[in-house]
Amino acid sequence: MSAAEGVLGSGPGSGPAPARGGVRAFLRLVMIEHSVFALPFAYIAALTAMFLEDGTVHWWELLLVTVAMVGLRTFAMAANRIIDREIDARNPRTASRELVTGAVSVRSAWGGALVAVVVFLGAAALLNPLCLALAPVAVIPMVVYPYGKRFTHYPHAILGLAQAMGPVGAWIAVTGVWSWDAVILGLAVGVWIGGFDLIFACQDVQADRAHGVLSVPARFGIPAALYGARVCHVVTTGLLVWFGVATGAGVFYWAGLVIVAVAFLYEHTIVRPHDLSRLNRAFFTVNGFIGIALFVCALLDLLVRGLGV
Repeated sequence: MSAAEGVLGSGPGSGPAPARGGVRAFLRLVMIEHSVFALPFAYIAALTAMFLEDGTVHWWELLLVTVAMVGLRTFAMAANRIIDREIDARNPRTASRELVTGAVSVRSAWGGALVAVVVFLGAAALLNPLCLALAPVAVIPMVVYPYGKRFTHYPHAILGLAQAMGPVGAWIAVTGVWSWDAVILGLAVGVWIGGFDLIFACQDVQADRAHGVLSVPARFGIPAALYGARVCHVVTTGLLVWFGVATGAGVFYWAGLVIVAVAFLYEHTIVRPHDLSRLNRAFFTVNGFIGIALFVCALLDLLVRGLGV
């Protein structure tokens, strides 16, 4: 749903899809495979809630959480691409995206977005009344985010808020009640994603300044943005520690957190103000690894502590 999630697109040499707005082209538009960044933390929240509630995995609820997360993210990415298509057309890095090249029509993109949000709302309705009641609230920042770069230098914070709702929603999906433990994890995810969006936005500084697109790097410069990202990831680590303490995490969770901290350190050593050549590695490889590694370790921890499957 962010610029950070959309660096890849169909190359200018690949041409538009034969059928305008076809399913494959739409899936490329929304980068469906990048759900990996959101799902691991939703699973951590859901499985932790199941462990604390009755110690058993509820597979149906886990499936609905997956459907809801993918549906909401797909809607958010489609809305982002539609709203930003004129900005994307003026930026050489994004000029090959499907809505710019015509591989997907605006009408088809809106159709896909509508289907995705209906799927999200349907999954929320099947989970519990509180999920359904809060579902429209979750949609709002997904639409506000792409407009954010038009009125604030801090659209990264809006993106972080949008992503923070994932773990909170997953916890509510299982328990049907509000949880401050889930809020801690949600804040960790939001600050984490806001931090690496700061890094990602550094590559668009010249284009953003030329066309009046607002961001922290465009306003304060790349060094300041990278420093802000480091602060965000220190805060993320602290929040993950807090979540572990609050939920009584065991040794495997803490081992996973050490891996995450090392990954953060690596990420910030390979991206420097005057050398962004490894930025994509920092974004795609390292951040994808962080989510998966922490999920695997958290899952092992819950299984060792007695989570029944």
